[in-house]
Amino acid sequence: MESRKLYEQQVVDELVKWQQKMLSKPSLFDRFSKKIQDRINSWIPEKVHKAITTGIKQMFRLVLFGAGYTTGVTEVLGPLELKEAIIKERINFYKKTAAAEGGITGAGGILSGLADFPLLMGIKIKMLFDIAALYGFDIKDYRERLYILFIFQLAFSSHQTRKEVYLNIADWQQISVELPTDIHQYDWRKFQQEYRDYIDLAKMAQMVPVIGAPVGAIANYSLVKKLGITAMNAYRMRLSTMGKIAPSQTNLLMQ
Repeated sequence: MESRKLYEQQVVDELVKWQQKMLSKPSLFDRFSKKIQDRINSWIPEKVHKAITTGIKQMFRLVLFGAGYTTGVTEVLGPLELKEAIIKERINFYKKTAAAEGGITGAGGILSGLADFPLLMGIKIKMLFDIAALYGFDIKDYRERLYILFIFQLAFSSHQTRKEVYLNIADWQQISVELPTDIHQYDWRKFQQEYRDYIDLAKMAQMVPVIGAPVGAIANYSLVKKLGITAMNAYRMRLSTMGKIAPSQTNLLMQ
């Protein structure tokens, strides 16, 4: 029992630090990077933006909301420490899978590098499905799949958008009731632009022959690691609001 309390306190400490990071002010580098990326986006023709938005929207709809897309894992019954030990193992598995995929596609240069985008996205979403299920959330529920979409956006957005998304999932019980039932109403243009802006710099060198393989492996590993950490804390926050973390610790989260 004492070990369980110590672990849950450790989780709360990590969660509080993560929450503070989500709400922190953008650094000078963050603001500068955003301005540069906005300028680049302004040079891209509108029809290209629309084509990319449609492509990403269809890809996410297929993976996130396809009737047959699910996960083979189920909730871990036991203390939080056991749940998270298994979840961390799954994240490590997906990090290695993504690194291998990035190395293979990166070795082929531009053409195979382009194939990395949908492959990596599928790996990320599958990992989020597994994490949600292991924590005990029903991914067959439409709103739980939307929550996964919010986690994805939280991990790969600019500082300003990240804060907006965080505030939404922090009040998920209320926000989930107000969400549109039609996925077409989601702001896909903003979603694809934020995601693309975030990964562009990390993935650009993957298109270059010779160096593409190691760059692709490292970039994919790092991106999946970041998403895994974001997902764990997002679900920890859900558990705290549901009273599945000791009351004294939950109170700390609300300060």
